[in-house]
Amino acid sequence: MSIDPTARLAPNADLAPDVEVGPGAIIEGPSRIGAGSRILAHAYIGPFTTIGVGNLIGFGAVIGYDPQDYAFEGEESYTIIGDHNIIREYATIHRGTKPGSATRVGNHNFLMALSHLAHNTVVGNHVIVVNGALVGGYVEVADRAFISGNCVIHQFCRVGTLALLRGGARTSRDVPPYCILDGDHIVKGINLVGLKRAGFTSDQITPLRQAIRLLFARRGNLSRDLERVDAEVPLTPEVAHLLEFIKSSQRGVALGPRRSLNDEL
Repeated sequence: MSIDPTARLAPNADLAPDVEVGPGAIIEGPSRIGAGSRILAHAYIGPFTTIGVGNLIGFGAVIGYDPQDYAFEGEESYTIIGDHNIIREYATIHRGTKPGSATRVGNHNFLMALSHLAHNTVVGNHVIVVNGALVGGYVEVADRAFISGNCVIHQFCRVGTLALLRGGARTSRDVPPYCILDGDHIVKGINLVGLKRAGFTSDQITPLRQAIRLLFARRGNLSRDLERVDAEVPLTPEVAHLLEFIKSSQRGVALGPRRSLNDEL
């Protein structure tokens, strides 16, 4: 174990033997940090935090501090970080608000500098959150989503798998899987580059492109458009997932543009 003499560790902080802790870092307890993790200078790890194996916690990052929520009354809640995540300088992740609740981050995620995950957020695997992006409380971010710089996601929203939010995008609605979001929760097309990088074949992409065109090429009657997809598009597993995501939305999903984007889609 390599712990800088200026770091401060609580007696009930449980660190694997090979954890590295840099100058001025503070690790509260009870907490647990897994093998191969590195805590860089001046990072803060709050109480009731679990960090898995092979994580990098960057300079000045704050993991597991109290939520920014008037409902929080100081009771025991958790922050649970999986394995092999990169959490860069000054990123912040706050613990859950309600007693016994948790903020959760999965595996192989990349949270860039100054990004923020609010209380009770749940992030899947292989998610990228770029500099300055703000993810509100109780947001759910599915696997392989890409949240670009300075995006803002309202509390209780969902971001679907392989969705991409362009820089500065804002949403107070659910972001459908496999889509690109721009501006104020406007779907601008299929995330073709992301799908190809994820290994999707043309047999998977073509039905998704058809479904997204019918649903979001232009703002219209979503219930009617869902019926058209059911009738006209092959029900591949990916299309079925897209439809289920939309139908299960509690906040409503992002909208198509007022002008047709058929050429883009």
